[in-house]
Amino acid sequence: MSFDQHAKPARAKIAAGRRHSAGVMAGGAVCTAGRARSEEGRVESWSDVISVAVGGVHTAANTGRSHTVGLRADGTVLATGWNNEGQCDVGDWTQVVAVAAGWRRTLAVSADGRALAAGRRNEGANDVEGWSELVAIAAGDWHTVGLRADGTAVAAGNDRRGQSSVADWRGVRAVAAGYLHTAGLTREGRVVVAGDRAAGLVDALEWRDVVALSAGSRHTVAVLGNGRVRASGDNRRGQCEVATWRDVVAVAAGSAHTLGLRADGTVLASGNNDDGQCNVAEWKLELA
Repeated sequence: MSFDQHAKPARAKIAAGRRHSAGVMAGGAVCTAGRARSEEGRVESWSDVISVAVGGVHTAANTGRSHTVGLRADGTVLATGWNNEGQCDVGDWTQVVAVAAGWRRTLAVSADGRALAAGRRNEGANDVEGWSELVAIAAGDWHTVGLRADGTAVAAGNDRRGQSSVADWRGVRAVAAGYLHTAGLTREGRVVVAGDRAAGLVDALEWRDVVALSAGSRHTVAVLGNGRVRASGDNRRGQCEVATWRDVVAVAAGSAHTLGLRADGTVLASGNNDDGQCNVAEWKLELA
């Protein structure tokens, strides 16, 4: 498959992180749920946003602060929140078509298929300068995965559980990255996996008719063609309790909670709600 620079990457209308959630409303405004008055929730002035991402990180004593990223219709990028390593320094980015956020990092795909990166470089997850012909990108805690137009994947960063070992993937149309695992959605609606099997990867290999995919810190979530949802992995906070969900078109998996966007624009949530990150019942989001 040749690179099509006019291809339209999937746009994330919901995003789930460590302690907060974000969504894109009609008209391009952004709503958030989570810790009151947190800096990552300061999105009131944002407009014309078409996709969101939030910095995700596994639950630990030294994690919690995060950031929120918004891709605008004109290809520019907004960011707010924790910026100790420059992860929010994206004001000069232009012609961007997709965004992702990891722990202290922000990633993007430009219109010409290149990768952009801001923030933490310690684990090598931002070493993406040579990537090309990208159509999507995903950021885990310490690794980054890029999807190329030919259906192959590239990865950079930590590989201690094999989460960056994706070089043999073929026929992939979406990628998702968690703490120590990576999942890919094939054109046949099946899931390919790399990394920590405890994150639900064994079950994910058996899923069929998958149309959308997301990776949390230690769990994996998928939307099926009939609008139902599958989830597997760590369920200590109830983040995999999605069996009753219906009419779902997209999912977002956070550190220990899960969001589901329904066909009518409403949002479902399960899992950890210690900071109010699951208080999304009143949201009405944009689908297109």
